[in-house]
Amino acid sequence: MATTELGRLLRLRGDLHIGYVDSTALRGNALGDPTERPVPVYTPPGYDPEGSRRYATLYVLHGYSGDAAALVGARQWETNVVQWIDRLIERGSMQPALLAIVDGFTRLGGSQYMDSIHNGNYAAYTVRDVVGHVDAQYRTIAREGGRAVLGKSSGGFGSLHLSMMCPGTFCAFASHSGDTNFRAAAVPSFADAQRELEKHDNDIGAFVTAFESSFKRKPPEFSTMEMIGYASCYSPRAAERWAIDLPWDARTGEIRDDVFARWRAFDPIEVCLQKRSELERLRLRYVDCGRRDEYALDIGARILVQRMRDLGLEVRHEEFDDDHRNIGYRYAVSLPALGAVLDNP
Repeated sequence: MATTELGRLLRLRGDLHIGYVDSTALRGNALGDPTERPVPVYTPPGYDPEGSRRYATLYVLHGYSGDAAALVGARQWETNVVQWIDRLIERGSMQPALLAIVDGFTRLGGSQYMDSIHNGNYAAYTVRDVVGHVDAQYRTIAREGGRAVLGKSSGGFGSLHLSMMCPGTFCAFASHSGDTNFRAAAVPSFADAQRELEKHDNDIGAFVTAFESSFKRKPPEFSTMEMIGYASCYSPRAAERWAIDLPWDARTGEIRDDVFARWRAFDPIEVCLQKRSELERLRLRYVDCGRRDEYALDIGARILVQRMRDLGLEVRHEEFDDDHRNIGYRYAVSLPALGAVLDNP
């Protein structure tokens, strides 16, 4: 049974350890976000740090506005990703494996696990600093075949982005309701964001300060912060705070096609067309989404899957009867699927 206090609190048969990495990739970021980040790592029952056995590792990416603490947090009548892998291993539904959680939170709500001159280099932080830390501190299978990446929403986007842009790190991905098809998923929020920023004279810094000082945020305010956060990833202008280009005209709200084209250059449905060789080397490409997703990400998933299949690639694609919220139960499907293709001694 678990020996750490957090492992006991979550009633794990394995254990949960919280380490920290001081990321060189995040140093000097314009937002002033911390470079030291927690790295929670789950170890299965029987794990011996002095033993000879080595384990595959699944890396989990949280969604927008989340962080590492959110993924290890417990809620009544729900099961978090750490509890899921613990139960699945105990049931014999998957081989024992490690699970590491990546903290990609920024002052603007999230990094999309991308390198950005505004946010910092979160792709490098993930594949170099976090993976390097886990391989150094735990008995991992420290090669591509011993690693997979998965996440939900922005974490699903991150799993796609890292798999295509950082080949050789992971051998499989799972994207749960991942951000895709930006024309349908993001554009509906542009009008709310333009109206909210007008209240602050289109001063991004003033809006962010007001948002942070509020005790309760209204949905349009949250959407505005989300669009600012995405712009800091997809269309940064300089390595200076608030130096980002928004994809709409501040006065009229008209979409700026030149800026939105920069966003779409990172849309997985577009990127996959240029990354066949990177995708081909993967052992599992897993994509799912709820059929009632509020951001139409089920449509984006269909487009993405069809484009990958048109490239001659096999994709496991599933749709389920749900929306975008509280779909952690899907880990019960993806974790064993990923574990089955990873190297195992």
